[in-house]
Amino acid sequence: MRSSHLPLNALRAFEASARQLSFTRAGLELRVTQAAVSHQVKSLEELLGVQLFRRLPRGLALTDEGQALLPAIADAFDRIRATLDRFEGGYFRDVVTVGVVGTFATGWLLPRLAAFEKAHPHVDLRLLTNNNRVDLAGEGLDFAIRFGDGSWHGTEAIRLFAAPLTPLCAPKVARRLRRPSDLKREVLLRSYRPDEWPQWFAAAGLVSPTIKGAMFDSSIIMAEVAARGAGVALLPASMFEDQLQQQRLARPFKIDIHTGDYWLTALRSKRASPATLAFRSWLLDTVAAQRRA
Repeated sequence: MRSSHLPLNALRAFEASARQLSFTRAGLELRVTQAAVSHQVKSLEELLGVQLFRRLPRGLALTDEGQALLPAIADAFDRIRATLDRFEGGYFRDVVTVGVVGTFATGWLLPRLAAFEKAHPHVDLRLLTNNNRVDLAGEGLDFAIRFGDGSWHGTEAIRLFAAPLTPLCAPKVARRLRRPSDLKREVLLRSYRPDEWPQWFAAAGLVSPTIKGAMFDSSIIMAEVAARGAGVALLPASMFEDQLQQQRLARPFKIDIHTGDYWLTALRSKRASPATLAFRSWLLDTVAAQRRA
């Protein structure tokens, strides 16, 4: 039997019946009679030469053959529905999937997403946040926006902008910090990059104390802990402008250190689509406009 001869209506009847475990409920979902659903499933069973359901006094039970068939059929219908959903107003919404380090997502990208959607209404932008550890190929990403030195094997990296790190803390903590050496009496929140605080103290002309306590893999969480007065965090101030303006965070010192930049990265081997080119151009143009301003 050739798969091209499988009747679509019978497959829909089987999939709905398998989910509902009832011909009656499947009929209500498909807006046909119970008898029509039963007939379609019976015709599919005859075509395949196997029994897909055990007919019980109250409902249905899938046979082993039915259980084997269901995931493939359900996945196929899900893919069809997802593709059809991307047609809107006579246009096909192309998908662009971007992995974004969480700090950049909340501190820079999210406030500007409305502008992108207005400029490119037919691009379906999907954002996956991460803690700067990302696998472009393994996660099926078109782009990754990450922090570092721009050296990632097999990728094209375009520098966006620098994000110097500086101490940020709750205003009540900042009020007792008169000079950099006062930080040695505070709880210093640390990221998974252990050299950041030693670099900052060196820039301040001091020897770093031993940094102990909890370690964080998210600058967003670390900023929230600092805002609650539980310590001082070394963060990119430009990504926390809202919290600084709202006075949830304060910047006690002007000293900062440069440990990396934000980059737009993509696999060199991945072919660009009109949608990915649109996102790339919009992002770079927006960054350039910000730099000019």
